[in-house]
Amino acid sequence: MRKHQLSLLILALLVATSLVIAQSGQESKGGSSSAGAQGAHVMVTPDQVKWGPGPPSLPPGAQLAVLEGDPSKAGSSFALRVKFADGYRVPPHWHPTDERVLVLAGTLGVGLGEKFDPAAGHELPVGSYAVMPQGVRHFAWAKGETVIQVSGMGPFEVNYVNPADDPRKATNKQD
Repeated sequence: MRKHQLSLLILALLVATSLVIAQSGQESKGGSSSAGAQGAHVMVTPDQVKWGPGPPSLPPGAQLAVLEGDPSKAGSSFALRVKFADGYRVPPHWHPTDERVLVLAGTLGVGLGEKFDPAAGHELPVGSYAVMPQGVRHFAWAKGETVIQVSGMGPFEVNYVNPADDPRKATNKQD
């Protein structure tokens, strides 16, 4: 009887351990925001990055991958990647929270101000880091296929200086 109880206990522990390992494997593959919220490690290898269409707040053509957190949630730390084709442009805009950018591939051009003027900006090659404080008007462009990693605290929003530049408004006009 005692051997039987010990065997059941060991079996139950093995099943529980397997479930925990399987769940943590799923979270790390998907870059689950719940893992970060619970204080668990988030590890995403390049082959696990799941690219999707860019958010409606960016001009069409960008691709987005959320690595951790929920950029739309107030007080949530997040990390995401954005991929731009050569020549992609983001008109002058601002964010209600700080934006931290790391250039992973290509060259990201960034300029300050309310008018798109690449001559007044700076080109940031791979490895560059930039911080745009909340409310600072800025614009961006890609030279070559460009991948950036953006991190910060939510809510992360894009507010265009010129409302006519907002692709969400252009989409609404077509509906």
